[in-house]
Parts: sequence; structure tokens; C-alpha cells
Amino acid sequence: MAFILSMTQTTPFTQEIALFLVNALRLSIDATSLSENAVLFGQAGIGLDSIDALELAYAIHKAYGVQLKSGDPSNAEIFASLKNLADYIQTHRACSTT
Repeated sequence: MAFILSMTQTTPFTQEIALFLVNALRLSIDATSLSENAVLFGQAGIGLDSIDALELAYAIHKAYGVQLKSGDPSNAEIFASLKNLADYIQTHRACSTT
């Protein structure tokens, strides 16, 4: 599985998002096993699907104040990897604490 690498290769915020993602979607994987380049969707990644995307978008909005809209052409890039998602949330969250 290409997505499993040490979390020491990620930023603290990416680690936070990995843990958030695993908890929000109740995944049966260890958040610390995800690299920042972890692919989120499909069999090549951790296996998320469109329902997971909706749940995750709602959880992100609730926790971070970031609105992810269905049908937004940027979603493919935002959800392409754990790092992309973390970067987007960090850039767009309502209460930035960076």
C-alpha cells in the first residue's frame, strides 16, 4: 500500500487532518500510517467514495468553518491527497491559528 508511510514526514497540521479524517469517517486505519501524499479516493488510495466526500465536507465545515461545495471543479485537486486537503483547510479555515 503506497499510502502508508511514517507521519514524521508530514507537517503537524497534516497530521491533525489525518487524525480528523480517520475519526470523522470512522475509518479502520491508523492515522499515523498516512503519508501527506496519501491518495484519498479509489482503490489506489485509502478507498474513500462519494458518500465519504459528503460526510468529510460536512465535518470539515463544522470543525474548521471551511465550505467545500459539491460540483466545485477544484474538488478533484483539493481531495487529491491528504496534503492538498490539509493545505486547503489551513488556507481557508475561519479561525486560522497558524
